[in-house]
Amino acid sequence: MSTILIKDAKIINDGTSYKGSLLIEGEKISKIFRDNIPDSVLKNATVIDADGKWVLPGVIDTHVHFREPGLTEKGDFESESRAAVAGGVTTVFDMPNTNPQTTTSALVEQKAEIASKKCLTNYGFYIGATNDNVDEIKNIDPKSVAGVKIFMGISTGGMLVNSKQSLEDIFASAKVPVVTHNEDEAMIKANTEAIKAKYPEGQVPISEHMFIRSSDACYKCTSFVIDLAKKHGTQLHVLHLSTKKEIALFERNVDIENKKITAEVCPNYLWFDETDYDRLGAKIKCNPAIKKEKSRENLLKGLEQGSIDTVASDHSPHLLSQKQGDALTAASGIPSIQHTLPMMLQLAKKGNFTREQVVEKMCHNPAKIFKIEKRGFIRKGYYADLVIVSPDDPYTIEEKDLLYKCGWSPMVGEQLQYKVTQTFVNGNLVYDEGKINDEKKGQRVSFDR
Repeated sequence: MSTILIKDAKIINDGTSYKGSLLIEGEKISKIFRDNIPDSVLKNATVIDADGKWVLPGVIDTHVHFREPGLTEKGDFESESRAAVAGGVTTVFDMPNTNPQTTTSALVEQKAEIASKKCLTNYGFYIGATNDNVDEIKNIDPKSVAGVKIFMGISTGGMLVNSKQSLEDIFASAKVPVVTHNEDEAMIKANTEAIKAKYPEGQVPISEHMFIRSSDACYKCTSFVIDLAKKHGTQLHVLHLSTKKEIALFERNVDIENKKITAEVCPNYLWFDETDYDRLGAKIKCNPAIKKEKSRENLLKGLEQGSIDTVASDHSPHLLSQKQGDALTAASGIPSIQHTLPMMLQLAKKGNFTREQVVEKMCHNPAKIFKIEKRGFIRKGYYADLVIVSPDDPYTIEEKDLLYKCGWSPMVGEQLQYKVTQTFVNGNLVYDEGKINDEKKGQRVSFDR
């Protein structure tokens, strides 16, 4: 059994920061030292000097599209998990819109089998809802499935759930969190027709995407699913908030353990706004759309004030060739997982929220909301899922450093100050100063439900 000592770091965990050291024995954290370290530990452990660096719990990213099976020209469990560990992410929850779509427990198990051979992070999976798989959802094992994903908007690979009775049945019977992509289908269709009429010659500017996928379409759908969740007492987690209006629908200053309706935001909506469409075009086209600067500012406030509970990447790689075209034809989705943690720490430095809140939203709260066993915190007996960050190490993101299979990012050229130097997954040093150790794979997470 390997023994590793991370020595003299600033540990950021449970709302506090302090100078300390961590002892890893095998897969778990065995001791946390705030004072002197016994000589016997120093002699028998492999020591990593982390003086001047931060140690955080590994990021739990509950919203990724790793594209396997069936869409592996864009990404796969191996390539995207390499990017993930380079960004300090140690656990991912993969979405069901693959090929085949993950709409049964049997298909969830098949995906888990693929991941067990290739994925460097720990992993969990959502089962996708359809109009006719309610019986499958009723029989979910709550200890092995992360949640039920419902696509409420169009352009989601044929996984739109638009039967009112199916939605009622799913919300009434779900034994696991229901997570939703909220955009009103009818409003998007009407907006699309209006935009087409505005540009009769075709070639609709990318910036029109935020009017097609409008704030009103998001708000209407989010209001609807919240009412549905309250009616049935369902645990609901709303994905990727993108508008100012939606924030008011969520409670703040409520203990996360007692909060049945929670919300997520993605760094893309906190970093970019409408002013970036001219510069980056379809590289920042995603669903829901990146919107106005005022929305971005209010999302930052909502995160700081507690209306928004988690941050996840919505990592969605496409080939660059698939991102060509206009607002109607270019693919929607952004590869992002390699830089989400440094981006959030950068936003914290600007005074939008604290570094402790970054850890809360990216590590603690995902573990609490989904009831993940022994992950998301730096605690004795917990899995040693850890990330070491150099807090004053400026660099410019370059294309050559990207680990995504798709090979591009809208973040190329951006300057960041916070650099991930090491990432541990289950006590295994999987990322070390640019080098990846892929000998050991991650584990499937379990849930305390």
